[in-house]
Amino acid sequence: MAADIELRVPDLGDFEQVEVIEVLVAAGDTVDVEAPLITLETDKASMDVPATQAGKILSLHVAVGDKVSTGDLIATLSAAEASGEDYEKTVVIDPKDAVAPAPKPATPATGEATYRAQLVVIGAGPGGYTAAFRAADLGLQVILVERWPTLGGVCLNVGCIPSKALLHAAKVVDDANAMADHGIRFGAPTINADLLRGWKNEVVGKLTGGLNQLAKQRKVQVVRGTAKFQSANRLIVDNGETIEFEKCIIAAGSESAMLPGLPNDPRIVDSTGALELDPIPKSMLVVGGGIIGLEMACVYAALGTRVSVVELTPALMPGTDPDLVRPFRKIVDTRYEAIMLDTKVTGMRATTPGIEVSFEGKNAPESRIYGKVLVAVGRRANGDKLDAANAGVNVDGRGIIAVNKQMQTNVPHIFAIGDLAGGPMLAHKATHEAKVAAEVAAGHKVAFDARAIPSVAYTDPEIAWVGLTELDAKRDGVDYDKTQIPWAASGRALALGRTEGFTKLLFDKKSGRVLGGGIVGPGAGDLISEIALAVEMGADAADISLTIHPHPTLSETIAFAAEAYEGTLTDLYMPKKKA
Repeated sequence: MAADIELRVPDLGDFEQVEVIEVLVAAGDTVDVEAPLITLETDKASMDVPATQAGKILSLHVAVGDKVSTGDLIATLSAAEASGEDYEKTVVIDPKDAVAPAPKPATPATGEATYRAQLVVIGAGPGGYTAAFRAADLGLQVILVERWPTLGGVCLNVGCIPSKALLHAAKVVDDANAMADHGIRFGAPTINADLLRGWKNEVVGKLTGGLNQLAKQRKVQVVRGTAKFQSANRLIVDNGETIEFEKCIIAAGSESAMLPGLPNDPRIVDSTGALELDPIPKSMLVVGGGIIGLEMACVYAALGTRVSVVELTPALMPGTDPDLVRPFRKIVDTRYEAIMLDTKVTGMRATTPGIEVSFEGKNAPESRIYGKVLVAVGRRANGDKLDAANAGVNVDGRGIIAVNKQMQTNVPHIFAIGDLAGGPMLAHKATHEAKVAAEVAAGHKVAFDARAIPSVAYTDPEIAWVGLTELDAKRDGVDYDKTQIPWAASGRALALGRTEGFTKLLFDKKSGRVLGGGIVGPGAGDLISEIALAVEMGADAADISLTIHPHPTLSETIAFAAEAYEGTLTDLYMPKKKA
């Protein structure tokens, strides 16, 4: 006689009371093993719960809108050939198993490929997974090759996401300290580096686990390993497997650049090592005054480290309009132990107390010892690490692969996107390029034609800009007008106690269209999107000023800047310039 089997919710990890958004079976249905029963949705992703036994559904115990947790009963099943002991266990879905795994076939004959795909994507960062998922949505059979244990690439694992988690922690500390002048005083924070690191890792895990589920839902095969080209239609993975493909998207990203000749010492780290907070040192030198180095400097300074910054050029954030950096510089001058510009690091020596660093430059200090040194001197593209020449793909000496507006390399069926395709090394650029490459690979007529790509430094205060910069305008002889609104005129900024920032817009002198802009202050990275949209749409000052902005908000400062250009601003007295 058939035994009745209870199908239950598998291990959901840290999630409880997860909503049922779809019931995929009904009483009386016959289901196979792995057939989806219900769909659950967390705050990060949705997942199907499969049947662990084939048979006939006798009764359902959940409905759409119910909240379920690990072990809750989903359905009762009649399994004619089941033996009780085979189905008493609950199936546990581990994140690493949630990816649709590439099958492990028998060893192929000589010359025969292990896998074949219409499209293979090399690299599973924001560009790579976006390309793979978009191509799968368009009906292509896709293989995604990733060398790391988890999907998400540098950005999700050791870049954008974990650094922003730590920057949020730093902001909490800084905001608490700032309230002392306004009548609320907190005690000195107690920093538990292990708990902080664990929270940061939990944030990362939720996102990377969500990608695993998305890959499975789209039936994207994931092959683990480092891929290189054998030919224009064949890859070899470092595990010995081979992949034949019709089309390929290279999304292998970039890696942190390191200074030559450094001692091999764990106290000298790149941005990945700095994220581990292991340990939090009493003193730290940041080599490189770009965005990555300054973001980590903000984190460590808030956590109690005495931070110094050394930069080879005359300014922090080289290439950024100086006026945008100025408010940030005023704040960090009071927080950091030293900021050394026009200064070169000439050597490092590992000693028992720390890393002894020597400097060279007009105002270079004597050698000093630091508990930790973060080397953040930029990133280098990985285009030359793929044996691309075997496929006939051209790669320059910096690891950059030239592409056209369809993201095609000089070999038309091979595409390149993201950091190694040139331009700013930004995740949001890579994702847009990824969709173009996937759509072209699927036969669509599209092109990457962005008018503006926003940049953000998530420092305190944040600095964001998009479109034309004043440095570029002056270099290229662009005739432009500028309006700039100090945040001291913003009621919201006053209420936040953050009036050091400003918002500026650049306009074409002839047409009045918005060419670009910049913002300094809390939330600048969120606010800059309005200016990016204005540039993309060819908006003019009236388009912005006549759009009603909520009050009191920081977004009003963008409207104020547009009104100032038109001469209609009433929140400040700024007479319109005479022609």
